[in-house]
Amino acid sequence: MDFIRNMVSRDLETGKYGGRVVTRFPPEPNGFLHIGHAKSLCLNFGIAAEHPGGRCHLRLDDTNPDTEKEEYVEAMKRDIRWLGFDWGEHLYHASDYFEQLFAYAMVLIDKGLAYVDSSTEAEIRDRRGSVTRPGVNSPFRDRSPEENRGLFRRMRAGDFPDGSHVLRARIDMAHRNMVMRDPILYRIRHASHYRHGDDWPIYPMYDFAHCLSDSLERVTHSLCTLEFENNREIYDWLLVHVDAPAPRPEQTEFAPLILDYVITSKSKLRPLVEGGHVRGWDDPRMPTLAGLRRRGVTPEAIRTMCDMVGVARAQSRVDMAKLEFAIRDDLNEKAPRAFCVLDPLKVVLTNYPEDASETFTAPRFPSDGGQSGTRELPFRREVYIDRADFAETPPPGFRRLAPGGEVRLKYAYVIRCNEVVKDAGGRVTELHCTVDPSTRGGVAPRGRRVRGAIQWLEPGSAVRAEVRLYDRLFAVPEPPLDDLVGALNTGSEKVVKDALAEPGAAGTAPGVHYQFERLGYFFADPDSRDGRLVFNRTVTLRDGWARVREDGRVREAGRSAAAARAASGAVQTRPIDTLRTEAERSLFGDLVSLGASEAAAAVLVRAHDLREVFLAARAEYAEGADSIASWLVNEITRLLGGDSGSDLSRLEPEALADLAEAVDEGDLSHRQARKVMTALLQRGGSLREARAGLDLEEIGDEGALRAMLDELIAEYPEKAAAYGNGQRGLLGFFVGGVMKQTGGKADPRKVSELARALLDDPAT
Repeated sequence: MDFIRNMVSRDLETGKYGGRVVTRFPPEPNGFLHIGHAKSLCLNFGIAAEHPGGRCHLRLDDTNPDTEKEEYVEAMKRDIRWLGFDWGEHLYHASDYFEQLFAYAMVLIDKGLAYVDSSTEAEIRDRRGSVTRPGVNSPFRDRSPEENRGLFRRMRAGDFPDGSHVLRARIDMAHRNMVMRDPILYRIRHASHYRHGDDWPIYPMYDFAHCLSDSLERVTHSLCTLEFENNREIYDWLLVHVDAPAPRPEQTEFAPLILDYVITSKSKLRPLVEGGHVRGWDDPRMPTLAGLRRRGVTPEAIRTMCDMVGVARAQSRVDMAKLEFAIRDDLNEKAPRAFCVLDPLKVVLTNYPEDASETFTAPRFPSDGGQSGTRELPFRREVYIDRADFAETPPPGFRRLAPGGEVRLKYAYVIRCNEVVKDAGGRVTELHCTVDPSTRGGVAPRGRRVRGAIQWLEPGSAVRAEVRLYDRLFAVPEPPLDDLVGALNTGSEKVVKDALAEPGAAGTAPGVHYQFERLGYFFADPDSRDGRLVFNRTVTLRDGWARVREDGRVREAGRSAAAARAASGAVQTRPIDTLRTEAERSLFGDLVSLGASEAAAAVLVRAHDLREVFLAARAEYAEGADSIASWLVNEITRLLGGDSGSDLSRLEPEALADLAEAVDEGDLSHRQARKVMTALLQRGGSLREARAGLDLEEIGDEGALRAMLDELIAEYPEKAAAYGNGQRGLLGFFVGGVMKQTGGKADPRKVSELARALLDDPAT
């Protein structure tokens, strides 16, 4: 439980708010909600949902008519509902309270605690002073309440032009907190408001409207991110001096969500939209919820990422890999597999009969052996493979097709490349290969090692598709706010117009997910209509940015950012900082250059035996270096430390490479792979031999799992009731019960989702 939830629990125990829990989410409708808002949404709506009678208000902070639009209001409501939250009847606007706020301002004027300042904007700014120099009183500060009241009423009547007057709180121009140096409460804006038209020529500032709106709605816990920490003092001051009713709401700050390679400021994102650098607020590269939705990110993945990050006081940056992991983990069980060839290269199977054809069956979800359905793959003499799966001069560790080499056409045959055909310009135009008929189904006979498997398509049945390959919008982890355009990743969008997809993808409706094998997770874009297929890449199968394949511009930008942090005195701990000798640091650099993450490399430096296995396995599967390193320093280290009879000397590097590739391609789930790894460490052998001796069946049928949960809930109604009353830890009791009934074969993530849905809403 985090510190905010602990605070709410204490308030309930003491009866501070009479047993009420009321939170609010108060965005300004001047743009689209972004990933940073997701953490606040999960926190505010989550806390409200965890307490009987709790509620979370959606309040649009519409106090700036220059930038706010109804379009943004509707987009925000749509995005919040998509993320899984609903405010019910509690939809409010700060503009609902304009009359009450005006009356509160008059209370302050009558008390001598607010005055109309006729200074210019520049004069007000100059007189504020600095953190080391006190401010200077305005010459208009001592106007009488009567004069201030008259001027403020004339401001309300529209008698003055913009910028001629403001209403300020009368506090202390020498206050240590600069927010308290006579903050502006109202300014004149002759602009049309999207809800009130020209009714109001004056508008309250955020600090004034926010706390008083909280009070008017009887909010109990006003949860803000850390940038509002200094504003808490004016929040409390205003509630006290306008005589807001007790118990008054309290502001509590938490660390915002700050992701690497992401900007979460609507005002900074707007120029990218208006300048045409992206396609709009819902461009799949944008960090907006609308953009993430169009990219194919699921609300479950975003909520999971927010759970992983947690709620804390201290501000820190979050690695984008956390979000990408959550996306992959969610889509792994949701996205059926399919073949897609981005850059088709013709392969003629010279020993396959010209008039012959056959159809191969492939599972939609390889990890369940086809229980969730299969797909049909037509096969003929001519097929197309992806050009990236062939190399005339293969680099070390290349596991695909090369002249004189063999590869498995997945689910079909093992083929050998005998001849490379080129055009006049030297470009490869087709390959002449032979099929090994004994390998039908794509499986080589026992004892024969074929190191790679690739996807393929028969051109007569394949369907054309436009594939949009998306990557991170910015090239550097901390994009400079003064030059966002210069920090854009020029490779953030690559459009492939004439890709080929397997025949089952024909007619795919917008909103459908696929895992295109070897390529990543993809999502059918809303542009898919009238027979046209458009797929957006949601995320790759592995974190390519964790590997050292960045161009010089990215590396140089990273060095510049590091130098800037060092110059500012910021303390930054990296894995390399834990290494003591120059030799260790040099070895660390070598391992990172080979593809290990920095965290894994620091472990491998100190563990000679693990390092030797890593190097040998990487020689077999260079593309999966980061996956191999992760298995070694996480799962394998854990297994070796137990009493399972595991022994690293039994693990064949080739078997580790094959296992990492099987997981990367989705042929094995992580749960299945852990079982296989245990067998490899206990008995040795190849991946195929380890798999053959294990029962890897997983129970993922929702109907069967739901029936088990229904029985448990009926058997233990008191525990279900306790869960409904806030004892969320009991979710583990019901998940554990199903895992026990299935002998550990149920998918725990799916069980957890179903249990939460049933317990939260028994009518589900």
